[in-house]
Amino acid sequence: MPHATARDNLRADLSAHVRRAGYYPDLVEDVLDVALADEDVLAHLVQAETTFDDAVRRHLTVLALTPTRLVTAHVDDHEGDAAHPSSAAATTEAVPLSEIRSVALTHVVDEPAEHRPGDSASELTLAIGWGAVSRIDLEPAQCPDPACEADHGLTGQLTPDDVVVRVSGAAEGRDALRRAMAFARSLSAATGAGGRATR
Repeated sequence: MPHATARDNLRADLSAHVRRAGYYPDLVEDVLDVALADEDVLAHLVQAETTFDDAVRRHLTVLALTPTRLVTAHVDDHEGDAAHPSSAAATTEAVPLSEIRSVALTHVVDEPAEHRPGDSASELTLAIGWGAVSRIDLEPAQCPDPACEADHGLTGQLTPDDVVVRVSGAAEGRDALRRAMAFARSLSAATGAGGRATR
């Protein structure tokens, strides 16, 4: 049964990437297991981030493409309390492929004049929108009259912001960029195939 073997290998590959990320892998696998609900995993992307502000904070994003849905998981360090000084928050969402409105890719290319077909970008940002979350960037509205001192209110741009994943070749390596590109290609194909992914 080669079909079952391919399916099992993709689920095992997802598990291996979650474990390689090293961020509460048992917790991540448990929440993914519930969200995936035994559907096949056709493609996946696992992205770990660490940020530094007043403390070191970790974040893990997992995207999994099934034949009918995009499953997302976000796991973050969570501020604890006296009884539980260490805690994490794990959130999953399952979005029908027919609901995904956009799959946007931003390729950052060093030395674009020297770019050749097949060369990879130095950085890739994948933004997936289905209308649940949007970001509004506001700024003061400008008047063409330089002497005008009236308040013209605000102007802005509404941008879908459901999931944004940034992968840097310098930080994560070329393999991570290739994996992100492969996932984006699979998701783009799935959302253009009548809301159902195929192998």
